[in-house]
Amino acid sequence: MSEMANNLSRITLGGGCFWCTEAVFERVKGVHRVEPGYCNGDVLQPTYEQICTGNTGHAEVVRVDFAASEISLSELLQVFFVIHDPTSLNRQGADIGTQYRSGIYTHDGEQEQEARAVLAEAQTAHRGQVVTELCPERNYWPAESYHQRYYARNPEQGYCAFVVAAKVDKFLATFARLVRPA
Repeated sequence: MSEMANNLSRITLGGGCFWCTEAVFERVKGVHRVEPGYCNGDVLQPTYEQICTGNTGHAEVVRVDFAASEISLSELLQVFFVIHDPTSLNRQGADIGTQYRSGIYTHDGEQEQEARAVLAEAQTAHRGQVVTELCPERNYWPAESYHQRYYARNPEQGYCAFVVAAKVDKFLATFARLVRPA
């Protein structure tokens, strides 16, 4: 498993708009850091404006640093598959474009094996309709500072109040046992 300082592991996930995935994973027990960014595209140090054109090849993602002693990668991926639509190609709701694709971006071979197993379970649950890509993370760049902790800083903003909040509520209702203590 990809180990970092302080015995943390890292997985990178693309589940549509990174404001949504960040807001959910910030609430998961065992998660120590969530960083919105861009990965698996061809442009070095892309901007949000470039990403939105759909021409860079990047996905909007979150890097999730977690303690495997508190939550497993499999549990994180189960949350991931519930909080977004893994059967929708290059879109989540009204957000359309390759930057909103569903993806699991691994950091080592062990993660890839575990992710493949969870992906196979998701395929079964969704009758073979899952379009989530699974590949190593490459060409990662953190998103601009105004995207970091966006929902926490802007809960009343329209998109946050209706779209992000609904995903957070779904996580809280579905995974009560995985909610970080207040």
